[in-house]
Amino acid sequence: MIFPDLNGLQIIPHLTALAIAYALAFPIGWDREKAARSAGLRTFPLVALATCGFVQATESMLAGSPEALARIIEGLIVGIGFVGGGAILKNNTSVHGTATAASIWATGAIGTAVGVGTLDVAIAIAVMTFLTLKLLPILKDKKDD
Repeated sequence: MIFPDLNGLQIIPHLTALAIAYALAFPIGWDREKAARSAGLRTFPLVALATCGFVQATESMLAGSPEALARIIEGLIVGIGFVGGGAILKNNTSVHGTATAASIWATGAIGTAVGVGTLDVAIAIAVMTFLTLKLLPILKDKKDD
C-alpha cells in the first residue's frame, strides 16, 4: 500500500520535529545572512528541515533496521557535503566559504538529530555552531585589505 491508513496519521509529532529543526537552524542562517555569506536565511533552515524530513519520512519503513537508517544518514551526509562544497570559492591564493560549508554540514546534523529523536544533540550542535560563528572570528588575525 502506498499510503498509510489515515486514521494512524501522526502529523502533529512530525510537524513538531520539523519546526524544531527549522527553529534551531534559523539563528545560524540569520548569522550567515547578516555576514553576507553565499548561503543564509533560507538555506540553513531548509537544510535542517530536509534532513529531518528524510529521516522522519523513512522511519516507518526502517523500523527495526538500524543498518538501513545508517544508510539513509550516510546519504544525507554525502549530499550535504555536496551542497556545502558549492559554498566554497577559490580566488587566486585565497579560499572563502569554508565556514559556511561547515555550517551547512552542521545544520544537516541538527536536522538529522531531531529526526532520530536526539533533541539534546541537536540543541548542542546548534548552540556550538552559532557560538563558533559569532565568537571565534574575534580570535582570527585581521588581514590588511
